[in-house]
Amino acid sequence: MVSLKDATMTPAAQPAATHDEPNPGLSVFRSAPNLLTLLRICMAPFLVAAILEGHYLLSFCLFVAAGLTDALDGTMARVLKQRSTFGQYLDPVADKLLLSTLFLVLLYKGLMPVTVTVLVFGRDVGILLVSALLYAAVGRREFRPSIFGKANTLAQISAVAAVLLHQLTAAYWVAISQKVALDATVALTVISGLHYAWVVSRRTGAPAAHGAATK
Repeated sequence: MVSLKDATMTPAAQPAATHDEPNPGLSVFRSAPNLLTLLRICMAPFLVAAILEGHYLLSFCLFVAAGLTDALDGTMARVLKQRSTFGQYLDPVADKLLLSTLFLVLLYKGLMPVTVTVLVFGRDVGILLVSALLYAAVGRREFRPSIFGKANTLAQISAVAAVLLHQLTAAYWVAISQKVALDATVALTVISGLHYAWVVSRRTGAPAAHGAATK
């Protein structure tokens, strides 16, 4: 039989009132770096519309603003110590989505060479497909960007900026910058793609070789 004394609890023993805690799954969206990355993704449709309608000054300004968000999100993540796994995946996806879309739109407008666009789009699609297959097959998710990949992204950004700027001015230095940026994009796209294939072959071949050696 339970006594009244046992059934009652002192205020100290009573559980404190619980408050609604923020959903940890949504907290990643509240960090400033991830918000900047999401803003960059949201700018893509407006940037595409500006190019299709021939508003090249507006499209150039929007592209510069998108580039600033790309530079700021990484800096803020380090300074504010707000790095997250979600942000590490979202940032490169945002870059690939924006740049690949712009290359296709500029190709449609006749402003981007076919060869450059095919190489850039093919490389990005190939990397995404291989990453998805590796994650589905062996659960491998960690592929840190190489120096070649970072250089290739910088070259692609420079190429798009130079092409848009060339629609605003026919200055000689702009034409030269456009040619250099496009040539660098072609070279670095091929180099970074081959390097990525080499890294994937090493990482996927190492476990198999280790397993065969232990038999």
